[in-house]
Amino acid sequence: MYGFTIKQPHLPCLLVGNQKKPNYLPMEVCKIVEGQRYKKRLNEKQITSLLKVTCQRPGDKEMDIRRTVHKNGYDQDPYAKEFGINISDKLTSIEARVLPAPWLKYHDTGKESECLPRVGQWDMKNKKVVNGCTVNHWASINFSRSVQESTASGFCQELAQTCKLLGMEFNSEPAIPMYSARPEQAVQALKHVYNAALKKPKGKELELLLVILPDNNGALYGDIKRICETELGIMSQCCLAKHVFKICKRYLANVSLKINVKMGGRNTVLLDAVSRRIPLVSDVPTIIFGADVTHPETREDTSPSIAAVVASQDWPEVTKYAGLVCAQAYRQELIQDLYKTWHDPQRGTVTGGMIRELLISFRKATGQKPLRIIFYRDGVSAGQFHQVLLYELDAIRKACASLEPNYQPPVTFVIVQKRHHTKLFANNHNDKSSTDKSGNILPGTVVDSKICHPTQFDFYLCSHAGIQGTSKPAHYHVLWDENNFMADEMQTLTNNLCYTYAVPIL
Repeated sequence: MYGFTIKQPHLPCLLVGNQKKPNYLPMEVCKIVEGQRYKKRLNEKQITSLLKVTCQRPGDKEMDIRRTVHKNGYDQDPYAKEFGINISDKLTSIEARVLPAPWLKYHDTGKESECLPRVGQWDMKNKKVVNGCTVNHWASINFSRSVQESTASGFCQELAQTCKLLGMEFNSEPAIPMYSARPEQAVQALKHVYNAALKKPKGKELELLLVILPDNNGALYGDIKRICETELGIMSQCCLAKHVFKICKRYLANVSLKINVKMGGRNTVLLDAVSRRIPLVSDVPTIIFGADVTHPETREDTSPSIAAVVASQDWPEVTKYAGLVCAQAYRQELIQDLYKTWHDPQRGTVTGGMIRELLISFRKATGQKPLRIIFYRDGVSAGQFHQVLLYELDAIRKACASLEPNYQPPVTFVIVQKRHHTKLFANNHNDKSSTDKSGNILPGTVVDSKICHPTQFDFYLCSHAGIQGTSKPAHYHVLWDENNFMADEMQTLTNNLCYTYAVPIL
């Protein structure tokens, strides 16, 4: 048909279609056009190399943008001139303000029971977690061949001691001695450790498993999380081998804080929450939701999208969260299981869904039903705002009504966007009063004019310290607000909630 003789008939063909419509071509007839975007998953070495290239300091990033704009000559574009559009080669100058960091409350038995973060950073020196968890039955497993058993055991003992110093009730002795295994034997090793702890005299189910991973662990991390949390029903905490060799107190403190949260404790709470001074949160029982949908890669058209919803389970502190996940149709952005009904042969029509379950959980935990709902929704593009708001707000309404006929607490629905191309730079990179050590804008920087929507309620907020690269603010868009938040109140609440993240930035 094509008059082409295949010279290498023994070589495999290339699949240039997809699994539903396969199209196989000999390699000899194909050419790869340079400059294409690679859409498949990168390995760890490629990711590291990519981050080194793209991780630029704010000053370098700004100069790179200026050079690109000048090189492309947008002001001379004939199509722009045709429409009478003038494009400046200078950055837009805007007004911004910096919100103060909130005071954090720790346990009164520590030397420092209150803390004011400095430039978005703080540590656990002289502090104890506000609510420490209890871990009586734990074990450890070593999958790294480079780490000797005695070194691994010593690291786990140091970690247990750090947990105790931070205010947790942590048994110094593991249920069974350290167990070593190869990464390819992960399934058998995890089940062996779990069963070995049960067979001990007075053996009980493990509550926590400390896992030491090789630095290049591939799919091992995912396998451990899947087996521990879905099959065995135990919490796991993974640590890389490089951290085991060089025991760092700050690293141990960070891992300890993660363990405390996983095991049901609370690291810190907002001082304003304890003293009930947060507007439109402290006055009545308020539940704060967070929701997102993670989609598979473009070519993985057989994998489902995963929806996750978390909700605060304490009030007035709004610090402790419970989470639910569900699988749904491929690349479906609307969360299908927020509210659902189905027919049961014995019970008739049954109502359920993630919102309903989390509302019930909140009432059990606090003894009160939420009288206000604040819903932060991540990962929605501007073109989907209307669709997501209609569908998911309706699901929230139905979930509330399914609990009580007239139960309709006021809802504030906020979209959070991180995947945008807006960068904020300080007017003077050398001005220490307006930048952090890396030259980034200060944490708490808010912009709500000029580059925002002319009529709608939105703002940019950078609530984190810039440690590497250039800080990227999150874009918050309030689509629905029955609680009548003032701009200052919504911005301050959002910024302060970021400081209750499980592990402080060190």
